[in-house]
Amino acid sequence: MSQESESADEHFDGNFRLTLYVAGQTPKSLAAFKNLKRICEENLQGRYTIEVIDLLKHPHLAKEHQILALPTLVRKLPVPMKKVIGDLSNTEKTLVAMEVHSYSER
Repeated sequence: MSQESESADEHFDGNFRLTLYVAGQTPKSLAAFKNLKRICEENLQGRYTIEVIDLLKHPHLAKEHQILALPTLVRKLPVPMKKVIGDLSNTEKTLVAMEVHSYSER
């Protein structure tokens, strides 16, 4: 493990910090939130926080946070940051993309 990733891991307290970017209350946005909540409850019980950002209300954040499609899930912690685009209906694909299992085994 490199020194850079060791120092990044020092800031990771075991809690995943997730941000879901959506565009209002569309069916796809609602499905993404429902699927994310289910995935977190089943795999990260008590070890996550979810922030939902509606880009219809805060459009400036799309460019600032480099969000190109919606819905987009961003794993901010642990670093490095990871992104998953879509409604998160494929649980295994979401878990692999967010590298949940590699942190669950620690």
